[in-house]
Amino acid sequence: MFQGDSVGAMPVARRTDAVLVLVALVWGSSYLSAKTATVALPVMTVLFVRYAISALACGALVASRRTRRCTREELRAGLLLGVTQAAVLVLETYGVAHTSAANAGLIISLTIVLTPLLDRTGSRRLPSTFSLAAGLCVLAVGLLTSSTGLHAPRLGDALVLAAAVVRAGHVALVGRLTVGRPLDPLNLTTVQTVVGSALFLTPALTRLPDLAHSSATTWTQLVYLALFCSVFAFLAQTWAVQRTSASRASLLLGTEPIWAVAFGISLGGERLTLWATLGAMLMIAGTYWGQAIERTHRTTTARTTKKDGERPAMTPSGA
Repeated sequence: MFQGDSVGAMPVARRTDAVLVLVALVWGSSYLSAKTATVALPVMTVLFVRYAISALACGALVASRRTRRCTREELRAGLLLGVTQAAVLVLETYGVAHTSAANAGLIISLTIVLTPLLDRTGSRRLPSTFSLAAGLCVLAVGLLTSSTGLHAPRLGDALVLAAAVVRAGHVALVGRLTVGRPLDPLNLTTVQTVVGSALFLTPALTRLPDLAHSSATTWTQLVYLALFCSVFAFLAQTWAVQRTSASRASLLLGTEPIWAVAFGISLGGERLTLWATLGAMLMIAGTYWGQAIERTHRTTTARTTKKDGERPAMTPSGA
């Protein structure tokens, strides 16, 4: 019986892993798609269309189920998260327009090590080794942004770096607003996309007529960014995370920068210099090391809290 159960469970586990890898692949490809789209259209127009299509798709999904209306708490959280998410995409899209898709995907992965530093929902400080992992990632950014020699960071790299910081704050805020609360992910996503559409409408208004003359390739990129990189990726991630461990999910989603480099080089014709290649390797190593440290720390904290019952986790007196 147990053998049969294991066999029956295997396809589910494989499907879940496949979905998470697909989400990472889609997010990794988004940098090249955004870069391609911003060549044909202004950044604000690209962002408005991306948000507007996403909002229409989410609205259709919400209307089709007719069983769960948006609560006031979801509306308040969605409004705030919509603003921070819009800030991330402004910096990220302007950044990728002025740097390579590979660089953007690698630098934005700093979010993985920055988020635990900004997250204050835990009861214990991260171990000192996490700072070493974060330092390794900072060194990697330096190599990526100075791949052709020592110089000040390029505008695009600096913007993506700022996007990584804001994105880490956004993720930490998501945790603070949603942990332990019965908030519906689809409703939250819908509110955020509506907020983004409203924020980008005015800046994009004067260039919206350009959409009528846009090529099929440009429209394909815009629809792909909206439906796959936004709506599908978020909902698929939520579905998959509910069916696997957080550790395994973070490991598979952490392959995003690898896919960003792969798409940038294979489809975008980008190249990495020797120093940039070293920076890419250090970034991937640093983010995976940071993930492992944070995951072990979180597991240890959870076990201690469970062991102590209702008592808050205590820091050793020697610390």
